[in-house]
Amino acid sequence: MSKAFSVKICGLRTAEDVAVTAAAGAAWCGFNFFAKSPRSVSLDEARALALEAPLGLAKVALTVDADDAFLDDLVAKVPLDMLQLHGKETPERVAQVKARYGLPVMKAVGVADAGDLVAMEPYLKVADQILVDAKPPKDSVLPGGNGLPFDWRLIAGRRWPIPWMLAGGLTAQNVAQAIAMTGAEQVDLASAVESAPGVKDPDLIRAFMRAVQA
Repeated sequence: MSKAFSVKICGLRTAEDVAVTAAAGAAWCGFNFFAKSPRSVSLDEARALALEAPLGLAKVALTVDADDAFLDDLVAKVPLDMLQLHGKETPERVAQVKARYGLPVMKAVGVADAGDLVAMEPYLKVADQILVDAKPPKDSVLPGGNGLPFDWRLIAGRRWPIPWMLAGGLTAQNVAQAIAMTGAEQVDLASAVESAPGVKDPDLIRAFMRAVQA
């Protein structure tokens, strides 16, 4: 695997989660602020976790259609390196958030068919990164973190003008295939390294990192 390859583990909720994620070699850690998610944390909890993060571990805040009032509080309280917009934010909203807070912005885009890749295009002009994720099932309350992959053939050989991460149903067992098929240099995961919803498993984190570092 390329030395440039990086992993983001999202939905960290404890100091141990942060320590294990950093020690295993992940480049990014994610804090989830979507209240309906089993991985959600409060601003105070996230601040404490972010302050525990060692230098070099980038801290990302996952929000879903958050308004300025929430984002104002978030950015004021939690030391962050990036904002991740995982809802139905428009390209205009992405640009607004980036300008208002002066932080890099990653926009998550759900993919189920080729039409979703067309819908992604406007975001490439305003976001700093794109998270290419599986589109959630119609009955899901979660916009991501559902542990489901999409058809990686849809993006085989695709290249975009900004960095991007692959997400959706990645595991230690399938990540090598996903990387080979898509050419991804960054991956994002949450549920694959959990023993129960929202409960990170240190052994699963280490096993995943070994799989991508092999």
